[in-house]
Amino acid sequence: MNNFCGKGDKCERGFTLLEMLIVIAILATVTGGVFLQLNTAQQRISTEQTKVDNLDEARDFVDQFFRDINQIGYPNGHMISFLPVSTPALLATAQADTRVAVGLVQIDANSIWFEGDVNGTGVVQSVQYKINGSGGTTCPLCLQRSSVPKVNGNPFTGQSAASWGTEVNDVITTPIFTYFNTSGAAITGLPLDINSNGAILAKVKTIHISLTIQNNANVDPKTGQPIQTSFQGEVSINNCSMAATGFTGISCQ
Repeated sequence: MNNFCGKGDKCERGFTLLEMLIVIAILATVTGGVFLQLNTAQQRISTEQTKVDNLDEARDFVDQFFRDINQIGYPNGHMISFLPVSTPALLATAQADTRVAVGLVQIDANSIWFEGDVNGTGVVQSVQYKINGSGGTTCPLCLQRSSVPKVNGNPFTGQSAASWGTEVNDVITTPIFTYFNTSGAAITGLPLDINSNGAILAKVKTIHISLTIQNNANVDPKTGQPIQTSFQGEVSINNCSMAATGFTGISCQ
């Protein structure tokens, strides 16, 4: 700051142009830093919100799966005297009956198919969860759900076409489903279906589900990597299965 004196020795103080430019530069730097931090904070908030949204989507879907799977195999032919299953021929007749649910129909790493009264209406539904169940290329990473009324026919080969609906997008997990028997051992050799592997399906006790969601369009500004959200769950089922002759299930009471 310089002194400027006029006539009568009266002096005035003021800033030089250089000093003003320096002050402006400092203010611009500080302001730029503040806005940069605000922008970064906004990006972090957006990132965390994306993770929360993905987690909520996965949780809602898994909750739906748990509600469905808890009705697996109900009502069951073992509970009703008019459907004996002591021979393969009688078992096939019971499996095809629309009044009863056979339990698990097919299991695979990225899909599961089962029967049960999932709506509580007394109507047995054929339920499937599958990656890109509707086919095509529009949603190759969608985990989708189908639920259609059971028709009189083989549970695996004689049912109506699936009707795909609810979904989780951008699922990159493989495997999504892992299965364990009553001894806690992982079940291998997937896929397994009721027609060829009924005895193994009848012993499934626990199902583990794992979802990792990643949309490459959503990038974490800090890491520069696509945002990932993971969700896991596990359910023990009352596998009152009609997949094998004479099998009374883990809990058929």
